[in-house]
Amino acid sequence: MIKSYIVDSTYDKMRLDRWLRNKIGNIPQSLIEKSLRSGKIKINKKKVKSSFKVKTNDKIDIFNFNFKEKLVQEKKKFNPSTEIIKSNEDLIIDNNENFIVLNKSAGISVQGGTKSRKNLIDIFTKSKIFQGSKPFSVHRLDKDTSGVFIMAKNRETAQLLTSLFRLRKVHKTYLAICNGELEKNSGEWIDELIRYDNGKKIIEKAKTIFKVLDKNSNSSLVEMKPITGRKHQLRKQLFNIGHSIYGDKKYRSSSSTKGINKELMLHSYQIRFMIDKKKYTYKALLPNYFKNLLKVKRLSFVNSK
Repeated sequence: MIKSYIVDSTYDKMRLDRWLRNKIGNIPQSLIEKSLRSGKIKINKKKVKSSFKVKTNDKIDIFNFNFKEKLVQEKKKFNPSTEIIKSNEDLIIDNNENFIVLNKSAGISVQGGTKSRKNLIDIFTKSKIFQGSKPFSVHRLDKDTSGVFIMAKNRETAQLLTSLFRLRKVHKTYLAICNGELEKNSGEWIDELIRYDNGKKIIEKAKTIFKVLDKNSNSSLVEMKPITGRKHQLRKQLFNIGHSIYGDKKYRSSSSTKGINKELMLHSYQIRFMIDKKKYTYKALLPNYFKNLLKVKRLSFVNSK
């Protein structure tokens, strides 16, 4: 069964996700993203993203999909906490009038559109912290990556922080435990990373400054400061030099899963930026599984000031 709509001039240049909510009802972003990715919603017979801006006379097809029924199923699957996921690793680092800073646990998505039912946007939308407002995501952090993550509390701050990220005025530091002993103790990785978008090959330049904090013949603890912000940049770059991150099931040299760590050993350790001449620096404590593997691999990390 296909339900088809023609966009009238009232909604011209409106984002698709907003059009869906205006036309059909209050649909969670995660459900919209899943439907678009699976091709159950198309515009002019093409798959598009939720940010796509509809135009007058566009034809929107919804394929064999009952939003109301699906929404009931989603609610049964996931009932987010009214405060925050109960875990000693999900700590609030800072909570001010404009943004909140978290130490995100691995396994939790930033927003909808992934296979995970847990995502920070849904959780904090119902939180008392955001009463009278809503959370705005201003940057990315992979579901399996832990560490510092920021959400804005209002549109103005969201736009400001997004601009800072885009202009590379937000400085991030990551820590990773990877396979083998890196030859160089410091330097730069400059790569042309390949990704595909709807079958189209895209080549993106990526740059990262790195420093080996400790190493042995078996493993290395690496500090990384990405200059660019490509998808899976650090994971791809370490894989490209033959030192994939422990726990990385996508970028690894062997197809075998034997001995693969359950958790990805990549942690967003620090973030720095400046607003109105005021400096902000936030650090996220290492998760226990990360510290445990450091001991197993006989690697040392000194918590810098």
